Amino acid sequence: MGAGKVLNEVKPYLYMVLLMVGFSGMYIVSVASLRRGMSHFVIVVYRNFVATVLMTPFALIFERGVRPKMTPMIFLKVMGLVLLEPVLDQNMYYLGAKLTSAGFASALVNILPAVTFIMALLLRMEKLRLRSHHSQAKIFGTVCTVAGAVLMVLYHGPVVPFPWSPSAHHHASAAGAAAAAAASSQSGAAWLNGVAMVIGSCVCWAGFFILQSNTLQSYPAEISLAALICGLGTVASGAVALVAERRDMSVWVIGFDTRLFTVVYSGIVCSGVAFYVQGIVTRVRGPVFVTAFQPLCMIFTTIMGSTILKEETTMGSVIGAAIIVVGLYALIWGKSKDHIGGGDGKPGAGAAVTELPLTSPPAANGKHALGCNVAAADVEMPAAVTKCAY
Repeated sequence: MGAGKVLNEVKPYLYMVLLMVGFSGMYIVSVASLRRGMSHFVIVVYRNFVATVLMTPFALIFERGVRPKMTPMIFLKVMGLVLLEPVLDQNMYYLGAKLTSAGFASALVNILPAVTFIMALLLRMEKLRLRSHHSQAKIFGTVCTVAGAVLMVLYHGPVVPFPWSPSAHHHASAAGAAAAAAASSQSGAAWLNGVAMVIGSCVCWAGFFILQSNTLQSYPAEISLAALICGLGTVASGAVALVAERRDMSVWVIGFDTRLFTVVYSGIVCSGVAFYVQGIVTRVRGPVFVTAFQPLCMIFTTIMGSTILKEETTMGSVIGAAIIVVGLYALIWGKSKDHIGGGDGKPGAGAAVTELPLTSPPAANGKHALGCNVAAADVEMPAAVTKCAY
């Protein structure tokens, strides 16, 4: 009996650690395929197609009696979600990761909670009480995440030698030359464009969460909504890809190689499995618990990227990512107290009105967390990517 209790306590931790490893794997295989010439437009189309095939049967079986009637207004909201997530967010993230690196992109995407918080303030969906420690924590967290992102963009510094990296065994002068070369190559227009793409994907993802929370109020069928977003996203992103790749139709051909593995892995692991696992853990432990594991994804991606893709991590990226993580947890703490106390010291007061999704299962999303993420309507503001979540 005691062993069973311990196992039940450990399960949520184990699920989330394994899920972060899964997202990290998606980031790595996606960047590997992109660098081998695969079009990011094609990845998005095939990934959402795989997710649609996976999610549709579950939606038809488990939500057959709970799906509300589709109205023109709901359909317009769904199309807005399709535009924000599969079409814009996923394409921008993949392109940004290709132009920078898998580790850098997974670190920079942690600015998502700050972006969402700012958008919610502008839309008057969030309220600040400057005398409240919880509101002060949210402001501090937002400033930290923005400062960390700016530092990552403006400062590179020397390459950080990991023990498993071949550069760790080079002579100091060789390492210094490599660091200078890396900084020089990363300061080009392509790298800056990559940074802009990742930040743009975060803005789109934040808008997706805000619109999603509103849509689920009138269409409370999460799996069906995920299947709709993925299905319509396949069509919309397919149209975009046909126009963008009209001069070379051979990009649509994928064989039994890393390209096929990328789309199947992203669709199943970062959409289907992640949707189920995050739903279970969120129901048992809450959304704050789920988002607390997001920095693990960044760490795993950096380790795997330096090992598999031979990516170099600079000191600026390490320091900036650490500042972003501090801000992330400060923002999560402020939001978690709001969820418990309603933001004014009264338990539960106003929580249902002001809360935004804090995380979203990358079932439709994955930044990314990079999929068409759809979460329950009673969760808080998104914290990071769970795009994956990409």
